[in-house]
Amino acid sequence: MRIRTRRSAAVGITLLTAVALLPASGAGAAPREARPSGGGLHATIRYTEYGIPHILAKDYENLGFGTGWAQAADQVCTLADGYLTVRGERSRHFGPDASPGSALSSASTNLSSDLYFRGVREAGTVEKLLDRPAPAGPSRRAKDLMRGFAAGYNAWLKQNRITDPACAKADWVRPISALDVARQGFAVQVLGGQGRGIDGITAAAPPSAAADAAPAPDPKRTARAARELFSAQDADMGSNAVAFSGETTANGKGLLLGNPHYPWQGGRRFWQSQQTIPGELNVSGGSLLGTSVVNIGFNGDVAWSHTVATGVTLNLHQITLDPADPTTYLVDGKPHRMTKRTVTVPVKGGGHVTRTQWWTRYGPVVTGLGPQLPLPWSATTAYALNDPNAVNLRGSDTDLGFGKARSTAGILKSLRDTQGLPWVNTVAADRHGHSLLSQSQVLPRITDDLAQRCSTPLGKVTYPASGVAVLDGSRGACALGSDKDAVQPGIFGPSRMPTLKDAPYAENSNDSAWLTNADRPITGYERIFGTIGTQRSMRTRGAIEDVAAMAKKGDLTVRDLQRQQFANRVPAAGLAAADTAKACAALPGGTATGSDGKAVDVREACTVLSRWDRTMDTGSRGALLFDRFWRKLTAAVPNAQLWKVPFSAADPVRTPNTLDTTRPGFRTALADAVTELTAAGIALDAPLGENQYVVRGGKRIPVSGGTESLGVWNKIEANWDKEKGYTEVAHGSSHIQAVGWNKGRCPEARTLLSYSQSSNPNSPHYSDQTRLYAKERWVTSRFCEKDILADPALKVVRVRERP
Repeated sequence: MRIRTRRSAAVGITLLTAVALLPASGAGAAPREARPSGGGLHATIRYTEYGIPHILAKDYENLGFGTGWAQAADQVCTLADGYLTVRGERSRHFGPDASPGSALSSASTNLSSDLYFRGVREAGTVEKLLDRPAPAGPSRRAKDLMRGFAAGYNAWLKQNRITDPACAKADWVRPISALDVARQGFAVQVLGGQGRGIDGITAAAPPSAAADAAPAPDPKRTARAARELFSAQDADMGSNAVAFSGETTANGKGLLLGNPHYPWQGGRRFWQSQQTIPGELNVSGGSLLGTSVVNIGFNGDVAWSHTVATGVTLNLHQITLDPADPTTYLVDGKPHRMTKRTVTVPVKGGGHVTRTQWWTRYGPVVTGLGPQLPLPWSATTAYALNDPNAVNLRGSDTDLGFGKARSTAGILKSLRDTQGLPWVNTVAADRHGHSLLSQSQVLPRITDDLAQRCSTPLGKVTYPASGVAVLDGSRGACALGSDKDAVQPGIFGPSRMPTLKDAPYAENSNDSAWLTNADRPITGYERIFGTIGTQRSMRTRGAIEDVAAMAKKGDLTVRDLQRQQFANRVPAAGLAAADTAKACAALPGGTATGSDGKAVDVREACTVLSRWDRTMDTGSRGALLFDRFWRKLTAAVPNAQLWKVPFSAADPVRTPNTLDTTRPGFRTALADAVTELTAAGIALDAPLGENQYVVRGGKRIPVSGGTESLGVWNKIEANWDKEKGYTEVAHGSSHIQAVGWNKGRCPEARTLLSYSQSSNPNSPHYSDQTRLYAKERWVTSRFCEKDILADPALKVVRVRERP
C-alpha cells in the first residue's frame, strides 16, 4: 500500500480526470465464489479529516473493492467476528456457551447462533436468493459490490498487518467470499424476524410423553410479553429524524436532521465514506459494518435517514398436529410432514453437537421469542414463525436507488421498485424543498380483517396489544394474501405504506407513523404497521414540540439543526421537575423512606432539583440526580398511575401530564436516588459530565445526552457503575447528519460519528470524533471535488489486488 499526501490541487485533478476517463466495465461477472482476491480490481481512496474515505472507482465491483479495503483498515476485527458468526463457527473458537453478542441476532449462546447460521448455509438459503432475478432478488450492481467488497477485504488482509489487539493473532481472521458478505446482509435483514427467535428455532424438539399436558401460553401474559418485546423503550436500536420542507427554511430548500441511536460497540456500528463512480453514483454517508453501500446519507440533491419502525416483521402460525405424529401438521384436514434440518456444529476442544430443526410451509417451528415469551410445542399444537425478510436480499438495491435519487420522489421510486427495507422508516428532504416520511417496510401481509377472521384465541389478544399476529395455520383460507404491486408474495405492496409528503415537517422518533406531523396525522393503516391514537413516548412528544416550534419560527438553516441535536432538553423535566422539587421540599422533616426502610435526608436534593437547568449537558448540575430518580420512579410506578391528567388522543403531545407526587413510589424513588449517589461518593449537584463519560486512551471524555424515558433527542444509554457513575456508552446517538442546500451544487452538510471510525485503539481515528462529540462540534462534509482536494491533510491511497 502506498500513501501519498497531496498538497497540490492540480495533481489531484489530474488523478481524478484519469480515473474518470477509464472505460466502464463490460466484462461478464465471475461466479459468486470465484476470485475473491484475483482479477486486478483497484480503487483510489482519498482520506480527509477524521479518517473519512472518499472512494473513487470505475464501476461497482471496483467500488466494492475500495469499500471492503477501507472498512477492513478501520474495522477488521469487528468484520471478521461477523463473518465467523454467519459461517456458524463461533463455538469452535470461543466455546458453545459463550455469548455471541447481539450484533447479528438475539441468540443467547454461540451454539444456538451456530446451529441457526450453519442451517442457513447448509440449506443454501442465501445462494437461492442470489439466484433470483431482480427485482425479487438482488441486481447485478448489488452482486458486483458484494464480490468487490470481499476482494477488497481479502486484499487488505493479505497486504497489511493487523494492529488491533482484539484479533491481532487470531486464527479466526480469514479471507472471505462474496457469499460471506451476502450472508451477513441476510442476517441484518432478518434481525427483526427469525433473528429474534433463534433460541426458540434451534431448541424446538417434538414433545415427549411428559410434555403432552404442557399448558398453552397464557394469552394476557403473552400479550404483555409481546408488547414489551417489540417496544422501543428498552431496544438497543432507535432513532430520531426530521425533514423540513422549503416553506419552513430560509432559502426554500429542504433540510434533514438524522440522529440514529445504535450500539457504540460491535457489528451494528456505522462507518462513514463517500462512494463515487464518475457519471454513475456519488453518495456520502454511513454504512452498517459489512455493508457495501451507504445506508443513510446524502448526495447533491437529496438526503435521507432511517428510524427503527413499529411495523412487526414477523407473525406466528399456530399449527394443529396429527395426534399420532407431532411432526405432521394438518391444513384443511390434510397431513403435511415437517421438514427436518439436521445441523452439526464443531465445538472448542474437538467435539461436535448435532441438533435438528423443524420447518413447515410457514417457516421454522419456534418454541419461544426469548425467555419471556414461551410458545410450547405440545402433542396437539406447535407454532411456526413467518419472516418475509428471510426471502428478501434487496436492501442493497434500495440503498443504491437512494444514492442515485435526485429528489424525494426518487427515494419513493426506489422504495417502490425494490421493496428491500426490513425494519426502518425513511425520512428524506431534497434541494427542491420537498419533505417525506414513508414507513415502507417488508411486512407480513396481515390485514386487520385477516386477523379478525383467522386469529387464534392467543392471537386475538396479542395482535391488538403488540401487532404480533397468531393465525390459525390449520385453515388454508388463513394464508397470507398478496398485493399486485408487491415484489414477493405475502407482503404489503407500496401503495399500502403509511406515507406523508411535503408537510412543513415530517418527524419520527420510533413511534408509529400516526403523529409524523401533529397537524397532519396519518391514519388508515393496518395494526401490524403500528398504533393510531395511542400515547406517544416521551422522546416523540419532546421531538414534536421542538420541531413544530422550529417549523413555526421558519427561516431554518443547517445551524438550527445543529442546535437541535445538542439542545439536550429534558421533556420529562419540563413536565415533572418543578412538581418534584416542590413535593420534595414539602416532605415532613425533609426525609423520605427508601426501599430498604431507612429514612433518608433529601433536603439537599430538593434544592439541587429546583436549581437544575433542565438539560442533560455535561455541565448540568442536578441532571444526574433527576436521571437516577426518574429511572427508579418510572420502573416502580405504572404509566397509568404516574400522571394526574391522562392521555388524550385529542391532545397527544401535551398529555399525559401533571406528575402525581402522592404515589408511594415517588418518595421511595427520591430516597433511593439520594442513597445511591451518596454511596458512590457522587455529590448530588455533580456536573453530569463528571459521571457520564467514556474512557479512550486512558482519558475520560464526558458525554452529554440522556436516557429514553427522559425523552432527550440526543439519546445516550450508558452502563451504570455504582462506584463510578455512568461509564461506557452502550448505545445512543451514532452517525448524525444535518444536511441542506444553497445555490451551488454542493450540499451543505455537517456530520458526526459519535464513536469515531475505528474500534482499533491503535488507530488515530479511534476517538477523534468522540472528542468532537463531547465538545458538540461537527465535521464539515467534503462532498464536492474542490472541497476534498482543499483538505491540507489529504491522503491519497491507490489500492489494488496483487497476485
